Amino acid sequence: MKPEDLRRAAAQLKSTQPDEMTEIRAKMIEKASQWLCVILVCLLQVLETYGFYVDITYLESVVEKGAVCLDGSPPAYHWDMGYDTGMDNWLVHIEGGGWCNNVTTCLDRTKTRLGSSKQMAEQVAFSGILHNEQQYNPDFYNWNKIKVRYCDGASFTGDVEKVNPKTNLHFRGARIFHAVIDDLLAKGMSNAENAILSGCSAGGLTSILHCDKFKSLLPKTTNVKCLSDAGYFINSQNVFGKRRLEAFYDDVVKTHGSAKHLPRSCTSKMKSSLCFFPENMVRKVLKPLFLTNAAYDSWQIKNVLAPGIADPHGTWHNCKVDIGRCSSNQIDIIQVLECIRWIFKHEFIKRNVHKLLLCPLPNGNTRNMVNDRFAHVGKQESEKQLGTGFMTGVHSKRLTALTPVIEPATIFAAY
Repeated sequence: MKPEDLRRAAAQLKSTQPDEMTEIRAKMIEKASQWLCVILVCLLQVLETYGFYVDITYLESVVEKGAVCLDGSPPAYHWDMGYDTGMDNWLVHIEGGGWCNNVTTCLDRTKTRLGSSKQMAEQVAFSGILHNEQQYNPDFYNWNKIKVRYCDGASFTGDVEKVNPKTNLHFRGARIFHAVIDDLLAKGMSNAENAILSGCSAGGLTSILHCDKFKSLLPKTTNVKCLSDAGYFINSQNVFGKRRLEAFYDDVVKTHGSAKHLPRSCTSKMKSSLCFFPENMVRKVLKPLFLTNAAYDSWQIKNVLAPGIADPHGTWHNCKVDIGRCSSNQIDIIQVLECIRWIFKHEFIKRNVHKLLLCPLPNGNTRNMVNDRFAHVGKQESEKQLGTGFMTGVHSKRLTALTPVIEPATIFAAY
């Protein structure tokens, strides 16, 4: 617009009468209102398709038993009640969100929903296999669906009785797990015909570590299976040859006193922190276990294979941001340390362990195949801490074509 046009418009605006100005404002407000309505309708349609909100339930009654979040607040979950043919079927899903390995990192979590129920939203959206509409969730839509909030920082394994008054940190994840399951049993899960323990990322690890424990707390007649999405964390070396995640888990187990709540079948044969790695656990799980994992787990590549501390010059920065920008050498390293490790070192020999894994074909276009399988979790929530879900989570890029999807019906059709 030319300067003279601007001056002319300003002069015209000054000469406008108050009534005309009021009319102009009214038209602008009306137009804005119309657009706002359109936006709200679109948002409602998206919510209807991808999820619905479920209220939170706080377990105040278990605080006296010491089953509390890191800050001492009560644990919590969200429950969408089952009905009709799904009334006696239960899907218990564990939220993801990484771990804390010392007083400092655990104190940081107490300021968030991952360490305090005081910071949790009163409602969360249920989608995916937590959805309540048959067209979006044909197999589990009418089941009892529970999302257990994660606020202990150790995949529900911690149990330290003493509380330091200076920090007021409570390491009581194992007690939370028992308290939640006991509460659900009292509310009808004691009559469960079928029950699934699922989880994403750190919650997916929980579903592996607690699979048999979950079964032991349910009636013998209940058909139990476990499902882990993006919970298969690998004890890989980083680009400098260091096992960063193993050292991190050493600290987690020590800080939270996790050893006594990890499966004895594992801790009796190796140090307790190694039992946080599914590669040392899955063969010992007695109940049918379903695993889904991207062959090239984006979180593990960013935080285990090439973390910032192991890449001081930022050589891997672009590759971690966009795998399409990885060099051929970096692609080769990713393929060897991630996918090939899965295929050859961790072939499962027990019939009750099922894995869904995306890997490039031997003679395929490696770069494209890696790019299409660069993910961490499947579909719904995003966590910023160490780790996060297929059932309820998104912590990856180009997700729709990435994580393998389990046809829900196959979980119970398998046995």
